[in-house]
Amino acid sequence: MTPVELYRYCANELEFGGCGEFEAQCIFEDLLDFDKSKVLLSDFDVSRSDIDIVNNAINRRKFGEPLQYILGKWDFYDRTFFVGKGVLIPRPETELLVDFALEKLVNIKEPVIYDLCAGSGCIGLTVAYHIKNSTVFLFEKEKAAFEYLKRNKDKYDIQNAVLINDDIFTVDLSKYPQADMVLSNPPYIKTDEIEDLQKEVHFEPKTALDGGEDGLLFYRCIAERWTDKVKSGGHIAMECGEEQYDDIIRIFDGRYKEKNVTKDFNNIDRIVAFRI
Repeated sequence: MTPVELYRYCANELEFGGCGEFEAQCIFEDLLDFDKSKVLLSDFDVSRSDIDIVNNAINRRKFGEPLQYILGKWDFYDRTFFVGKGVLIPRPETELLVDFALEKLVNIKEPVIYDLCAGSGCIGLTVAYHIKNSTVFLFEKEKAAFEYLKRNKDKYDIQNAVLINDDIFTVDLSKYPQADMVLSNPPYIKTDEIEDLQKEVHFEPKTALDGGEDGLLFYRCIAERWTDKVKSGGHIAMECGEEQYDDIIRIFDGRYKEKNVTKDFNNIDRIVAFRI
């Protein structure tokens, strides 16, 4: 079997949801290190091990496992992050949080930033990478996710990131300095709606999805515990789910000077931010 024959086989097997070609390309580039020219121009027979790698990826994908877990990594902003079982997969709309942070912090000398529910670290580590004079504290409770957080910090040797394996509901905040900004992509799906999510999402950790009965549990925690850790004039910016904006505004009532919302690519309210 030549590379192009194996590629066509892979794409045909994955042809659901219109993603066969794209996912086959990812598998060949990331798991076999075959770029498109090597696939199209080579006439040698692929090895048995390469066929086994492709078949394993196909079988995992057909079972519903996310492509990102199969590849073991995924792009976010201008970095590539290790991901796998136990950590939330970075998503394009979350990049809006990084945009917000970089815009607001550009003229602040040595800013202190918190990334709550940090997961893979895609938000906090990206901000730390771009703002070299900052100190970014990344809080992540779950041990599996924390391992990915450590791997991603080490991958880019980000010295100004401080990783903290602790729970944002109970961590002793007196240990940490006042912050210029708090960032978070917290769990925000209602508990009883998780079962109805698409099959791929069920591979992701429930702890990274479940926002409690009304989906707002973590926003209450941030409002009640973390607002006082923000300097006057500083910001809190959080990703939220569809139709949650008004509820979050009510939760933060009386705790902010200004508020704003950023819509995502589908015109959905996605980033809610407050100036404290």
